[in-house]
Amino acid sequence: MANLSIAPPVARSNAPLAFAAGFLGWTFDAFDFFVLTFVLSTVAKDFGKSIPALALTTSATLATRPIGAFIFGLLADRYGRRPVLMANIAFYSLMEVLSGLAPGYATFLALRLLYGIGMGGNWGVGASLVLESVPVKWRGVASGLLQQGYALGYILAAGAFYTLFPRWGWRPMFFAGLIPAAITLLLCAKVQESEAWKQARSTANWSTYRAAIFGNLPLFLYLVVLMSMMNFMSHGTQDMYPTYLQQQRHYNVGTTAMISAFSMVGALIGGMTVGYFSDRLGRRRSMILAALAAVCVIPLWMFAPNQALVQFCVQGAWGVIPAHINELSPPLARGFFPGFAYQVGVLIASSIAYIEALLGAHFTYAAAMGGLAAAVFLVGSIVISVGPEAKGVHFVKNAAV
Repeated sequence: MANLSIAPPVARSNAPLAFAAGFLGWTFDAFDFFVLTFVLSTVAKDFGKSIPALALTTSATLATRPIGAFIFGLLADRYGRRPVLMANIAFYSLMEVLSGLAPGYATFLALRLLYGIGMGGNWGVGASLVLESVPVKWRGVASGLLQQGYALGYILAAGAFYTLFPRWGWRPMFFAGLIPAAITLLLCAKVQESEAWKQARSTANWSTYRAAIFGNLPLFLYLVVLMSMMNFMSHGTQDMYPTYLQQQRHYNVGTTAMISAFSMVGALIGGMTVGYFSDRLGRRRSMILAALAAVCVIPLWMFAPNQALVQFCVQGAWGVIPAHINELSPPLARGFFPGFAYQVGVLIASSIAYIEALLGAHFTYAAAMGGLAAAVFLVGSIVISVGPEAKGVHFVKNAAV
């Protein structure tokens, strides 16, 4: 019988590289997305548009993410995680730079649509590479850390807003992630393909691959609903928050940047903490506890304002997601299945920033964001509770734990 306590030497040496590649790819993907949230009102003014019109470009980015998950996910299952992840990073980085060069609103909107395709492909491919490469016993921790690349990207975007925007304006902020993205590509080139992908690929053909997807259609639909609620939680509490600080609280650039960055420190801690405990308490139970705790801190989030506590809870629940939905996904389609379900959920939730902007213009951002968040957290808890769980399932035959 195979020894399940010790990982093979090659797998052990590849795990840190695979994690770094997936984490950094997601970090700079998130950075490129959140840069716009800090300069939304400024870009709107430069293009002669309203804030809701610019908020629509963030919704457009979210809406095209399923296209990227579909394309890059299929390619990753067919040709491997590593080369497809590299192509994805190169694509979204190019679209981000071109966004900074856009001469007007129509071009900017088109580029954000294209950027969304790149953003949509990144998570599923990177998460499958990471979680197929790490030992089972570290999967919850790795999941929590991986997802917090999103929070780190937010912090870096806040840093760019604080340092670059006052001196050079909004356009250079869209160029800032180019060099780190290039470094990430060099790192990806050193990563080996996961053994789980090699095993699945060796037995796969189109008919078995198609059966793996359509044979799990009820599970896929559940994951879409789950990821819709998760994205309502995250984008509903993050995308318009800098605008709320500037427009309703009347904070300056520095204060907005610092509050936003500090909130993601809470997110980082929450993701790692809840991810760790999900290996002990279970995936669903940990996520439900985090979501219900978020309801309790909404008043502090909106009226203190204290974004760190609510993001501890939101990203705590999110820290479990990479492990949870990859464990539930069929092995033959792990590059496609969780990522595409995730991004269809993003599409469903993509209107949240636009809705909050409209409601904020008629009421207050605090009322709009706080009321919607409370409803989403409660409904999300119910959705999580009724779903399946496969904590600790092995991705590789005779795999190490």
